[in-house]
Amino acid sequence: MTTTPDDPTTARPGRPPVTDLATWQKARDELLVREKAHTRAGDAIAADRRRLPMVEFDGTVEVVGADGPVPFLDLFEGRDELVVYKHMWYDGAPPQGQCEGCTTAAWHLKDAVYLNARGVSFAVLTTGPWDEVAPYVEFMGYTQPWFSVRDTPAPVGGDMGHLTCFLRDGDRAFLTYSTTGRGNEPLNISLALLDMTPYGRGERWEDKPEGWPEGADACWSWRSDADGNPTWGPTSRPVAQWTRPGATPVQTLGRQGHCH
Repeated sequence: MTTTPDDPTTARPGRPPVTDLATWQKARDELLVREKAHTRAGDAIAADRRRLPMVEFDGTVEVVGADGPVPFLDLFEGRDELVVYKHMWYDGAPPQGQCEGCTTAAWHLKDAVYLNARGVSFAVLTTGPWDEVAPYVEFMGYTQPWFSVRDTPAPVGGDMGHLTCFLRDGDRAFLTYSTTGRGNEPLNISLALLDMTPYGRGERWEDKPEGWPEGADACWSWRSDADGNPTWGPTSRPVAQWTRPGATPVQTLGRQGHCH
């Protein structure tokens, strides 16, 4: 059966109008003007970001990785630029009890080959003790380098949960930029793709057409049980962990609270 755009049988409550392709293209082109302006505004912000003042710090401070203690300057791997993700850590917690938000970030960049081609190194820093971090990295199957910055002063250590950028000039090291909150989203390509879909992220805070699914709390999809049902209960794991060999249903997160 062929329907027309104004056929009431096709107009479900709360959904945008159904139109022909030409009408859709006109509305799409109007939105594109705003999207291009948004892109140019982002370019201008990036230009200002490149002009931020820098903070010099002691690049010989040691961090602990797979090869033991190494000076922070080694994380540049001979390159001039370095991006790190600062992964939160819950001491003594098993893999399922580690930070679900940080898992989404670290999981989305398993290989930094394109950063490396541009002369930028990538690493993950965490305050967890290395004897706990090492088996976690192995369990998750991460291939990017991880380092413990336990008891290491800022800007190498300090608050976790951020993307941070550094510059090397010979034996000198500089902090150039750091994100907060949603500033980590560029690392999570899934969020950018969800923003393009009809229902978006499925989060309650989003502005949606009237009658659209209400959505749940932010980050609701970052943990699930063994059957894939979103849950923040003690039987949950960060979603990515269920793809790992040996990931089994659990009864405790081994910690209190979460970064919901």
